[in-house]
Amino acid sequence: MDIATLETKLMLALFLPGLLVVFFTRVTFHHLVGLALTIALIAASVYAGYTHNWILYAADALSLTVGFWYATRMVNRAKRQEDQVDE
Repeated sequence: MDIATLETKLMLALFLPGLLVVFFTRVTFHHLVGLALTIALIAASVYAGYTHNWILYAADALSLTVGFWYATRMVNRAKRQEDQVDE
């Protein structure tokens, strides 16, 4: 594998899964569904052979964790604001 390709894949693995979790959470209004859809996309890319290095797996996992944490905060904040409006 070319080093430039590895660097590009690493940068994408650090940011894209987390952004996808947040995006899918915004679309579906549920953070677990957003996480599941993102994991399904990553699994499909691994199956297709685009990811084949342990450091890319670790970067994907880190990004998923951060994205899920942020999506959970986002959902909880929206629920609190909705509860305050209802009162």
